[in-house]
Amino acid sequence: MTAPIVLTGAAGFIGSRLALHLAGQGHTVHACDWADARGCTPADPDPNTVLARLRSGRLQALAQTPGITLRQLDIAQPGAFAQWIGEVRPEVVIHLAAQAGVRHSMQAPLDFVAPNLIGFAQVLEACHRQQVGRLLYASSSSVYGMRDKAPFREDERTDRPQSFYAATKQANEAMALAYHAQYGLRSLGLRFFTVYGPWGRPDMAPFMFAQAIRRQQPITVFAGGELMRDFTFVDDTVSAVAALAAPGARWDGATVVNVGHHRPVSVNTFVQTLADQLGMAPVVQHAPMQKADVALTCASEDRLLSMIDQWPDTPLASGLGQFVQWLQQWDPLP
Repeated sequence: MTAPIVLTGAAGFIGSRLALHLAGQGHTVHACDWADARGCTPADPDPNTVLARLRSGRLQALAQTPGITLRQLDIAQPGAFAQWIGEVRPEVVIHLAAQAGVRHSMQAPLDFVAPNLIGFAQVLEACHRQQVGRLLYASSSSVYGMRDKAPFREDERTDRPQSFYAATKQANEAMALAYHAQYGLRSLGLRFFTVYGPWGRPDMAPFMFAQAIRRQQPITVFAGGELMRDFTFVDDTVSAVAALAAPGARWDGATVVNVGHHRPVSVNTFVQTLADQLGMAPVVQHAPMQKADVALTCASEDRLLSMIDQWPDTPLASGLGQFVQWLQQWDPLP
């Protein structure tokens, strides 16, 4: 019998898919989120918002899955996470709970302090005190900031964040390094690259663009649609994370790894591919590039493939097709 795995951010997009994936592999998953069964959080108390409905649906799927135990928990509350994992005694903690969103951080940076900084400090201290063997945590491709040289490699500088969200993720990586230097805590920062797919976040381009196209409403495209993004299908992402969490993964110490496919496409191409899957023509309006945006994201896969043998590579059209099929079922239009 495998040791239990603790997962934070279970009501989130990637977290919920990862919990289902791990349970399907036969793991015992102890998952937590600060959302209640209705998908409500202190920051989003209305159960009728799109985000709350998504969280509720994700949690419902987890509650019905054998091998998954759910707990409502605010990781930023002092001592709460430490007490919980002291009861569970996991070998591995996968920490995905965070406030996400580059554009959100432009408007409300203080929303990111408690979950992303205080919460992560609580997780690090708990893992140290409870002698957790391995900690994997969500970082982001946003730590690379503005650059035009591709692909992005993990040993390059990441000291020029373009958003407060990116700054919190850069801080997380530094905090993890410090806990390894001081206490020997093994950790792996997961630099995710533009994850998309079924049950995706409503503030991300796939969801917003698809809903606008379905309703024949205009979509706003920045910088002429020439921004390049390394879109990564969610099931590819969770397969990679599960492999990195396995005992045979080839990493040690405190390090980071890109989780992206080294295949960026322009936003224009993304919009057209999405429209093709919907069978509808988009109405596009243009706007200047925003301050916190970056022109390019492009992952080097070299380090990832040195840690695990392989991971899935879902083509964009196929991934968007699966996303569209889910969206049409989840939110049917009259």
